[in-house]
Amino acid sequence: MDALTLDQIYIFLAVVDEGSFSKAAKKLNRAQSAVTYGIQKLEAQIDVPLFDRAAYRATLTEAGRALLLRARRIAEEANAFRDSAKGLTSGLEAELAIVLDSMFPMPPLATALQEFTERFPTVTPRVYVQPLGAAAELLLDGTCAIGLLQLLFAEMPTLKRFPLLTIDLIPVVAPNHPLAEFDRPIETHELQRYVQLVLTDRSSMTAGRDYGVLSGQTWRLADLGAKHSMLLSGLGWGNMPSHLVEDDIKRGRLKIICPADFDARVVHLAMGGAYRADQRLGPAGQWMVEYLSTVSKP
Repeated sequence: MDALTLDQIYIFLAVVDEGSFSKAAKKLNRAQSAVTYGIQKLEAQIDVPLFDRAAYRATLTEAGRALLLRARRIAEEANAFRDSAKGLTSGLEAELAIVLDSMFPMPPLATALQEFTERFPTVTPRVYVQPLGAAAELLLDGTCAIGLLQLLFAEMPTLKRFPLLTIDLIPVVAPNHPLAEFDRPIETHELQRYVQLVLTDRSSMTAGRDYGVLSGQTWRLADLGAKHSMLLSGLGWGNMPSHLVEDDIKRGRLKIICPADFDARVVHLAMGGAYRADQRLGPAGQWMVEYLSTVSKP
């Protein structure tokens, strides 16, 4: 079989879309004989008739209908390849990697990505989700171009940062947990009788550091989803971002408790965007930073 060409695919699609060989020829600015020859050559190469010419108008055969979807995919991929190549020559990134702190709410990023894909259809977003210092490390080592982090971990001269939003942390337990019976502030010595579920990671930035830990009995988890599930199961108490547990609280699956010594510094987490000061962002990355900075303003 001779090599198929993109031109043959485009001719095939033009005939299908325009409904006739003559209209396809007009669309492609070619002689009708050239279009007819192109289809005949394609059919000969694949040894399958694509059009039934018995009627007045050429109609797709069963084989033609089956191959139409693949032909469209080939054309779309070829166009995407061409657009990506043009973007690369103009400095546009092939990919934009973003790391998201596991406590950062997803809706703001999802909204940004919807607009992003419309403006930069050839740039593939890659999103990582990591807890605490692990998110900042992916930014510092160059794995990601942009980080949406707790600003606590972005306070270093190597990073440019901008504020985005504040997350409220809420101490919660399952309704069947013994701590759920307290309707008053719970003293630390009482909390220490029970397991506290603590979010942690293996990064060097948070090694040996605890945030909001009051109990001597701790189960340390690197996944916020696992912590959430364990809280719902009554395996311990812990602090959770309000946007992740507000529905559970409303439905009675979790209950807010009040530790007497709850550190005010961890009640409100300042979240922001950051990127490396020594690495220039491409057009897509610059747009993302500007978009997030704008929508975060009151």
